[in-house]
Amino acid sequence: MKTIDSLGDIAGKRVLARLDFNIPIRDGVIRDPGRIQAAIPTIERLVQAGARVILMSHLGRPKGEKNPSLSLRPVADKLGELMECPIAFVDETTGKKAHDAVASLDNGDILLLENVRFDVRETSKDDEERMSYARELADLADAYVLDGFGVAHRKQASVYDVASLLPHAGGLLLEKEIEALSKNALENPVRPYTVVIGGAKVSDKLAVIDNLMKVADRILIGGGMAYTFLKAQGKEIGTSLVQEEQIDTVLRYLQEAERNNVDIVIPVDTLVAPEFSMDSVPTVVSVDDIPDDQMGLDIGPETAKLYADLIQDSHTVVWNGPMGVFEFPSFAHGTLAVAQAMENADAYTIVGGGDSAAAVRLLGCDETKFSHISTGGGASLELLEGKTLPGLAALEG
Repeated sequence: MKTIDSLGDIAGKRVLARLDFNIPIRDGVIRDPGRIQAAIPTIERLVQAGARVILMSHLGRPKGEKNPSLSLRPVADKLGELMECPIAFVDETTGKKAHDAVASLDNGDILLLENVRFDVRETSKDDEERMSYARELADLADAYVLDGFGVAHRKQASVYDVASLLPHAGGLLLEKEIEALSKNALENPVRPYTVVIGGAKVSDKLAVIDNLMKVADRILIGGGMAYTFLKAQGKEIGTSLVQEEQIDTVLRYLQEAERNNVDIVIPVDTLVAPEFSMDSVPTVVSVDDIPDDQMGLDIGPETAKLYADLIQDSHTVVWNGPMGVFEFPSFAHGTLAVAQAMENADAYTIVGGGDSAAAVRLLGCDETKFSHISTGGGASLELLEGKTLPGLAALEG
């Protein structure tokens, strides 16, 4: 991947940077500025180089319509607060006002364009429609930088097509994500190497399990998907979440893992409750004794200790997906146990974005104790699956 250095002297040049500012905003108030903070090193690098910096991002799914609740104006204000400098904002992306705003920039100035998804062409499946929007965006700039890892798996105008029209490079965050997820998790992990996989549906993680079985020493299973594994082993799982159509696939993976000397570790106990509710009272049971009228909502304390011990015994740990319904305090213990074990492990620890990263923040963990917390949910998942991300592929050209 080409880096910012490959762009040469960018002093005085207009550099268009695609970031990922898709963050939670409610009533104009930003709830989690993590992705804004993650983008600042690249913005500062461009400013220090004397570029005229033009930022763009999406927010939510406006489906081509201008929705004031999805405006990026609050992001401009927050970015200015965090960087302690003025951030100009223009309420369009490619029209006359946008061109005038760009023309008014001096070296080192920063401008944020409005939500790129206010233009329906941004996410069009039609190549020429996307390219028509990309050409308009490219007309604003002399060079392009992709630093929004969270959208690198999207074939969209501001992510994929613009790169073919301008000298291009990946930003510092993109470099960091690739270093962690590709090199340290897939190509050259330090062993013992443990992968922790959770989440609701096993179907969402099959490709990840399939790819990581080739490199991991052990895979720890949690979350709702664990009950499909238990069902595949012949366990009775009560009213727990299960994907019957995936049982044969799960059995095949268990057999393949055994042949390849990879340990797939499944919960030995679980927290059950009569219904999916924050107010439900949990009961700890063995996975051999799940009542017919109860559902599993978290791994149990024995499993949490087992998983923590295995994590502590590792030199590389990748975690993607919670161990239970961590949004409910009574069913957050398993997820917290994994997070705390990673905090304390003498290992290179990767949190694979999405719900796992949200859990780290919600449960009050010390983010500085993790080696890498990915800013991409779907993007990190696809990279761990071994897929080629369109945004990264575009930077190779």
